[in-house]
Amino acid sequence: MDTHFTWVGGRPSVDFTATLGKRQQAPFERIPEPTDLGRWFREAGLAQDEPAVSGRAYRQAVELREALYRLFTGTTYAADLEVVNRWSSRPLAGPRLTSDLRAESAAVDVPGLLSGLARDAVDLLTGPLGDRIRTCAADECSLLFVDASRGGRRRWCSMNSCGARAKMATYRAVD
Repeated sequence: MDTHFTWVGGRPSVDFTATLGKRQQAPFERIPEPTDLGRWFREAGLAQDEPAVSGRAYRQAVELREALYRLFTGTTYAADLEVVNRWSSRPLAGPRLTSDLRAESAAVDVPGLLSGLARDAVDLLTGPLGDRIRTCAADECSLLFVDASRGGRRRWCSMNSCGARAKMATYRAVD
């Protein structure tokens, strides 16, 4: 059975933290197996095909995910900074020139994908939206999202789900 992934974070690194669902309620793993992580990379649009994920790479991905979550929620540990910095400073393969002088994309591998997620997080945390990473205000949700709204007052991970439920609950309570 395929697990449904959530894409409300606004950035790949933030969406990656949603691979552990319901963190404050009843946590569940959306990527319980290495193959699920490969599928996440493809569905996130970070890889055209599902990359093969080793057990070691899977454990490293979960370690990076948890470090990102703590940094995004304002809990900063030296070990988390070290994990993110280790991945973000990895050299990435660039395009290659073929014999007929065309550019060929570099092969996508899991370490490169994790490096890209870490770089996205560094860019986000040090950029203008670094202080706009929020946790959904719905009691039954703990997803993170980047509040890119003009006023910076967004409360819900998604108006189509959590926001709509909250508005309907408020409407019903008034009746």
